[in-house]
Amino acid sequence: MAIFFLILTFFSTFIGGLISLRHKEKLNLILGFTAGVLLAVVSFDIFPEIIELVNKTSVSPIQPMIALVVGFLLFHILEKIFLIHNENEDEYGKHKHPTVGILSALALSGHSFLDGVGIGLGFQISSSVGIIVALAIIAHDFSDGLNTVTLMLIHKNTQKKALVLLFLDALAPVLGGLSTLLFSLPEQILIIYLGFFAGFLLYIGASDILPEAHSQKSSIKTIFMTLVGVLFIFGVTRLLN
Repeated sequence: MAIFFLILTFFSTFIGGLISLRHKEKLNLILGFTAGVLLAVVSFDIFPEIIELVNKTSVSPIQPMIALVVGFLLFHILEKIFLIHNENEDEYGKHKHPTVGILSALALSGHSFLDGVGIGLGFQISSSVGIIVALAIIAHDFSDGLNTVTLMLIHKNTQKKALVLLFLDALAPVLGGLSTLLFSLPEQILIIYLGFFAGFLLYIGASDILPEAHSQKSSIKTIFMTLVGVLFIFGVTRLLN
């Protein structure tokens, strides 16, 4: 049963990415939606999970908040270093570089891997817990696929490279789930990771995706799609909770 749901995460992620590729001419609307999704994932998914884990463990709440700041600043620093290093490469466009897109996609793949770990650990507890966790992640992974392709494209990567990173992101939760046959992830470590990833998502959502959504064609439709992205994740998290 666990393998069945892990396979569903693969298809959910891949379909999300293909939709982003097929409708790239409406990239500003997709970017607006993606920005709303990232904000909502941090607010309605990651933060509540951090709070729940802090209450269950002896970990100080300041630790995941430090990790959040580190995640935010680390990606900011890496992005600016790559842009400064390649500031004369005009073919990449202003403030864009393919390496930044690849780093963003790899970070999302790392999160997808741990999503798979979550499914595997859920089924280790019980089938019912595993199914609930899996359904939440399957809904979330659709947005992950969309985000992966979007980040690759706005940073001037080719469609071929975007597909490669999309495949990696889709495969990551399957590998993560299978890895739980070998180890378990301590909750104390998971709290720090969640804080770090929240900082990363806040940075790419607020600093990269949302400004890019309005840079070429700012409109009421783009703002509306951001709100739709927020409401979509809010609805999914409330329904599954």
